Order: sequence, then C-alpha cells, then structure tokens
Amino acid sequence: MPLTSKQRAQLRGLAMNADCIIQVGKGGIGDSLVESVSAALKARELVKGKVLENSMLTAREACDALCEACKAEPVQVIGSKFVLYKRNEKEPKIELVKDKKKA
Repeated sequence: MPLTSKQRAQLRGLAMNADCIIQVGKGGIGDSLVESVSAALKARELVKGKVLENSMLTAREACDALCEACKAEPVQVIGSKFVLYKRNEKEPKIELVKDKKKA
C-alpha cells in the first residue's frame, strides 16, 4: 500500500531525530546489508540510512534498491541520506494518520 503525502510527512517528522543505522559504502548493497535492513525494519518500522562518499550508488539508487529488496516504502531522500518504512503486520509500532476521504 503506497503512503499518502500526510503519512509521508508524519514519517519524515519521526525520522528527523533518528540516527542513521544503515551505511551503504563501496561494497554496495549485498545480501548481508539487505538482511540487516530487513531485521531493522521489522524491529523499528522506520530506518534512516546514509550513502558514504566512496559508494558507487547515489542515495536515490540505494533507497530504491533497498526498498525493492526489503519490500519497503521510500519515505524521503535528501542529499546522501534516505528513510525507509515498512509496517510490521504482527506488532505495529507506528500508527499512521488516516486520510479523510471526500464523500
């Protein structure tokens, strides 16, 4: 389910004070990085990452590749940093705002 703009704004606000726990370096995106990102998404639902200067990928490319590999939603990409979100179906930690539909 794609995120709405209000939900994305809510997640950006939550991610603002979060620390970067993912670092993509010159090794790129390997299996071990995908596994650790998946585990972090399951535990936290919202993770922030950074692409190091020696990486061959841009932040957008790294974000898109990790989203596809982990089945996550991209929240934001700014400079060398990116934010990913994936809802934990069994134990949700973040309650997203509901969009009010026009009748």
